[in-house]
Amino acid sequence: MTPALNPGSEVRRGALFGTAAYMLWGFFPLYFHGLSPATPLEVLAHRILWSLFFCLIILAWRRDVTWVRPLFARPRLLAGLTAAALLVAINWGVYVAAVLSGHTRDAALGYFLNPLITVALGVVLLREPLRRLQWMAVAIGLVAAVFLTVAGGQVPVIALTLAVTFALYGLLKKRIGASLGALHGLTIETAVLLPIALLLLGPLSGLGGTHAGFGSVGQAAGLILTGPITAIPLLLFAAAARRVPLVTIGLLQFLTPVMQLLCGLLLGEVVTPTQWVGFVIVWVALGVLTVDSLRQVARSR
Repeated sequence: MTPALNPGSEVRRGALFGTAAYMLWGFFPLYFHGLSPATPLEVLAHRILWSLFFCLIILAWRRDVTWVRPLFARPRLLAGLTAAALLVAINWGVYVAAVLSGHTRDAALGYFLNPLITVALGVVLLREPLRRLQWMAVAIGLVAAVFLTVAGGQVPVIALTLAVTFALYGLLKKRIGASLGALHGLTIETAVLLPIALLLLGPLSGLGGTHAGFGSVGQAAGLILTGPITAIPLLLFAAAARRVPLVTIGLLQFLTPVMQLLCGLLLGEVVTPTQWVGFVIVWVALGVLTVDSLRQVARSR
């Protein structure tokens, strides 16, 4: 007989999986920066191509193909996955462009804003009621966005694009629900994006100055490894989400933008005093949101 799983042990394993996922995402700036002189469009294309290849290898190894045929009988699910694929492609492309152009700090700000945008979209699109502290957190986040726009003299386009696309992607995945696992979902999403990747590496390779090729053995290896680098944290996250409470995931997600900000500083980027003030305002908002989550957990217990 198989021994019963210890709930405490499963939670610890889940916390380790989640920490590993968010730390890997946190190191992304250093990895993508190392792919230079590849351009954002080239990196995006290779990330799509090799992520799909990696997923197909795992599915073949597991002989996990029975889920594919029933999927084509569910056009609404396919439409949702297609929309999710387009959103994640925009997110990936903007993120890589931010890192390669020396704007990692703006990317980090986007992922700090993401939980606040997610809450706000829940109200606007899903008509979800907010508790008082959640309203306060969203309002403080709005203050941060307005401050950065006025004081910086321009709208924080990179941060807002990353926050909004990832929040919409999360909402779509929530709507899709448990219909598909993380590996199955990523396989379909990258398959949907495959024609775009092939166009970027082929007929449209001149757009944005893409190399459409490997500059060296090291760069070739780096571009090919974008596949597992993309898929492994997602699979770790999926394993964590099944084992730990949602509030734990909520707290762990702040690890990624903190590490991304530190990576930006390590890469020599400069954060202006205005940007630091904006970060502090966002952190206050996240603190309020965290307090609300912890209070809800305490009440439910």
